[in-house]
Amino acid sequence: MSTIDLGAFRETPLETDPFDYLVVPHFVPPERLADIIEDFPAVPGPGSHPPSLLKIKGAFADLLSEMDAEPFRRAVEEKFAIDLAGRPTMFTVRGFCRLKDGNIHPDSKTKIITVLVYLNEEWEEEGGRLRLLRSDTDLNAVAAEVPPHGGTLLAFRRSDTSWHGHEPFEGRRRAIQMNWVTDAAVVAHEQRRHRFSTRLKKLNPFQPAG
Repeated sequence: MSTIDLGAFRETPLETDPFDYLVVPHFVPPERLADIIEDFPAVPGPGSHPPSLLKIKGAFADLLSEMDAEPFRRAVEEKFAIDLAGRPTMFTVRGFCRLKDGNIHPDSKTKIITVLVYLNEEWEEEGGRLRLLRSDTDLNAVAAEVPPHGGTLLAFRRSDTSWHGHEPFEGRRRAIQMNWVTDAAVVAHEQRRHRFSTRLKKLNPFQPAG
């Protein structure tokens, strides 16, 4: 049984205001979500962690594999009218959020397409809901808000105005980020940076409250 709903992705219209994006609720089918959450890897703290330094297994491994396969790439190409052939992909995993996270930013110029998949069962908190914004200074200039739960996918085309951020939240917040990037050197640089951070956190493990 697939871990992603490509049909739902293809049927969801692309939004173009204030930039190109789409939100797909239940991109991870509800009947697979519990297994993927069960297999979500232990992470040593907040921030982004490369899968190469985590224990990737089971349904979570299946999800990464399907997202990195040709059918999903082709669906993304069709949706955004873009050629991603030969563009490398980069994955990072997040398990916790800090109060300082969520500052408004457009993503780096080396990213072409950003895909976020949220792997939390429910989300009742006001903070931590990603906002797509019309301003680089105002979190209330909201074009859309994405609650980080239920296997929801957000995909957007990076631009100088693809501003996004969220209200402060501290605690568990599971997500996968996938990017198509400009070239392999970007992947090597970013993965080195994230590996260094992850190794430091493994030496001083994060202890979530409760």
